[in-house]
Amino acid sequence: MLSFYSIFECYMISTLGHIISNKKIRFHFLFWTVILVYYTSSRWPFEPNKVFLLEMSISTVLIHLGLAYVIMFVLVPQLLYKKKKIIFGLGCLVCVYLAFVAYETLRVCYLVPKYSEVFRLRPPLLFMERITNIFTFLNSISSLIFPTIILMVFEYYRHQKEVYSLREQKKTSELDALRNQLNPHFLFNTLNNLYVLTLEKSDEAPEVIDRLSEILDYILFRCNEQFVSLDNEINLLNNYIALEKLRYGKRLKISFEHNVATGVQIAPLLLLTFLENSFKHGVSQEIKEAVIKIKLNASDENINFQIENTKPSSISGVVIDQNRQSIGLKNIKTQLNILYPKDHVLVINDNQQNFSVILNLISK
Repeated sequence: MLSFYSIFECYMISTLGHIISNKKIRFHFLFWTVILVYYTSSRWPFEPNKVFLLEMSISTVLIHLGLAYVIMFVLVPQLLYKKKKIIFGLGCLVCVYLAFVAYETLRVCYLVPKYSEVFRLRPPLLFMERITNIFTFLNSISSLIFPTIILMVFEYYRHQKEVYSLREQKKTSELDALRNQLNPHFLFNTLNNLYVLTLEKSDEAPEVIDRLSEILDYILFRCNEQFVSLDNEINLLNNYIALEKLRYGKRLKISFEHNVATGVQIAPLLLLTFLENSFKHGVSQEIKEAVIKIKLNASDENINFQIENTKPSSISGVVIDQNRQSIGLKNIKTQLNILYPKDHVLVINDNQQNFSVILNLISK
């Protein structure tokens, strides 16, 4: 039986291996290591007490680390990204001052008592005098903010690379979007139904032509931006549903409820992917009645999309269906991770009778 220490050792090795495998964590660890080496090496020849130097350098780096991450991961996304520039500037100033107070507290309350011999020949450090002296604070700003600026430059460069990668991926994925989002079977069946309606001189033929032309025009020419109007996406879904209703007739029972605020935007064709999957894997193989339920609610803050479809009764059909869905869902998850990296929640429920998806997005 494994001992507690053996289990703990295995856990620590596994955790450490996961951390080391994360490229971003490795970079940040290397960055702060370089900063620590820089602070220590620059004072090494002039400081006889090496233990004091190491302790002061490590404590200083920890203060700078806290300041950098508060600015980068709290103030920047909550204020700067939301264009609250004045509040962001004031927030940064407050954070820098708190870091300055923390540094002076460290020196006066910890380092001076512990290493009195190091400070013996230096002027006395008066805590209240130090933290209320505006000139001392201003002179300290550059040294306090220096690592933060460097790290933010690196993060900005990384973000620009991701934006460039997204643009390149968008260019190469437009044809794939046509193949995956609007598959050839849909076009073939729609054109075949249109041909039959034309022969019958049905009044529905002009409507089919109009809806199909709207779908093609939208996908080919009007959704080239990174984010588009959600109202236009709803219109796309309605056109797609109308044409599929013509194909499946009484075999299909579908409902689409939507309540959307004006001006909400979303990444193009995301919702169409889920709808197309519901038809492909929930309706096309069903010989009886297939049911699809769709709900869409959107405000200025978030978008909630829910879609549920019944699954065909054929066991062999279900197995094939699951294999195909895994590929489609993998592509959708990749798109969400690129377009909504920290602004989405995707919940998938798969059982023998139904398949459902719940997608929550932060509005752009």
